[in-house]
Amino acid sequence: MKLSKFLHVISVVFGLIGLAMWFFTVLFWPSGVVWWGSTREFMMMCAVTSLLAAIWLQIATIHHIMLEKKGEII
Repeated sequence: MKLSKFLHVISVVFGLIGLAMWFFTVLFWPSGVVWWGSTREFMMMCAVTSLLAAIWLQIATIHHIMLEKKGEII
């Protein structure tokens, strides 16, 4: 498997995890309640961090694909 495909798969996984966390937090987690030692705000920060990591990985994937097309990376 090429590195660009691996980066793409990982970015999709991070994006889906981030979206699932965000929807769960917004729809089902009441404000001020602590579940599993985490607050709603902490879960929102984790979801946003996961989404930002997915975006960053997707940018890295695009950059890597461009380098592969130029022949600079095998």
